[in-house]
Amino acid sequence: MVRATWRGHVDAVRAGRRLVPPQWPAGAQVAVALSFDSDHETIPLRDGETSPGKLSQGEYGARVAIPRILRLLSDLEIPASFFVPAVSALMHPDEIAAYVEAGHEVAVHGWIHERNALLERDQELALTRRAIDTLERLSGRRPTGIRTPSWDFSPHTLDVIRELGFEYDSSLMADDEPYEVLAMGRPTGLVEVPCEWIRDDAPYFTMDRFTGSRPYTPPRGALEIWRDEFDEAYADGGLFQLTLHPHVIGHRSRLAVLRELLHHIRGHDGVWFGTHTDVAALAREELTRARTAAD
Repeated sequence: MVRATWRGHVDAVRAGRRLVPPQWPAGAQVAVALSFDSDHETIPLRDGETSPGKLSQGEYGARVAIPRILRLLSDLEIPASFFVPAVSALMHPDEIAAYVEAGHEVAVHGWIHERNALLERDQELALTRRAIDTLERLSGRRPTGIRTPSWDFSPHTLDVIRELGFEYDSSLMADDEPYEVLAMGRPTGLVEVPCEWIRDDAPYFTMDRFTGSRPYTPPRGALEIWRDEFDEAYADGGLFQLTLHPHVIGHRSRLAVLRELLHHIRGHDGVWFGTHTDVAALAREELTRARTAAD
């Protein structure tokens, strides 16, 4: 009985077939997928924290960081994926238009950065559907991907994602490379473009004076980690995926590190930059090839 219980937990959502194409576009050696979680003011709003000081930290992301980030991406001609809580998009609609105009992807990141892993199924479904509709209205395109605001799944999340027709998720961490998500051991056709806390700025740089959250890594310490992650992905011929938050990475000393990292990546031959949707499309093609070969 105990074995069946833990096996049920483990098998509920699992990594299936690894989906790395035989080669990346234009014969590239490595794929690079940059993402930005444009949370801005939604995290304090979610928690009912309405002090101007707390909200101003998020406002910095929209007011200062996003223009800097868009300029950097434009200068280096790099596409990116912006995962946006719908409330953030409603507060900053011009920002969504700027993403689209620059050729970047707009993807779902919840309604108000809710803790989706704690929601009932109907709540999670309704909020996610509302988020999709909001981003489609503001961007003119229906989002194809989701990153859950909890970076985790509730018991219902996989069903919600499949019901709403998403082509990929980017919330789980079972591999360095894209893979197919399994539900109780069965293929779902859903592509996972995995993230990882190692390749995220928030764990290194988060500051909250009322809790134990303190920046514990200097910016160039994070640069060393991310540079090593890229170099190993390059050697493997795999995917380097990075998640950043405008209100975190957009400060001067940290943006300098991002700029240096991107120049390091740009200094290599055979680098292909794609959005998460681009990566997921290649992964789906690989999944189709594998299934065709198996028939």
